[in-house]
Amino acid sequence: MKVVLIKDVKGSGKAGDIIEAKDGYAQNYLIKNGFAKCADAQSLSENRAQKEAAAFHRQEQLKANKELREKIDGKEITIQVKSGASGKFFGSITNKEIAEKLSELGIEIDKKKIIIQSNVKTAGRYPVTIKISPEETAKITVNVIN
Repeated sequence: MKVVLIKDVKGSGKAGDIIEAKDGYAQNYLIKNGFAKCADAQSLSENRAQKEAAAFHRQEQLKANKELREKIDGKEITIQVKSGASGKFFGSITNKEIAEKLSELGIEIDKKKIIIQSNVKTAGRYPVTIKISPEETAKITVNVIN
């Protein structure tokens, strides 16, 4: 019996897959528990439409990520902090501070996507990587002054 999976089923497939299952397994487990529905003409066309919509949204997201990367790649931001007599900071520059500075410029980035290679505890210029998506990364420079 052909069924269209509604949810991921371990050992059978992912949501949206069309699989061939034994009649008893399909009727008594997959369909009964809401994991799948019979693969008739209507459910197949719904499945095709959902896959096309998902592909379209994926392309739109990729385009938006690329535009964001082009917008911020190579930018330089300046952060001013207080330091002690020896020139060391009280603490260090964090992802949150960089995200806040970017939001002041109108660029909303989640602080978890900002990767700082080394601890920023003294004044200077530091390279920072922003992982927008698995495919898109941008590099900015953080200029830290006291």
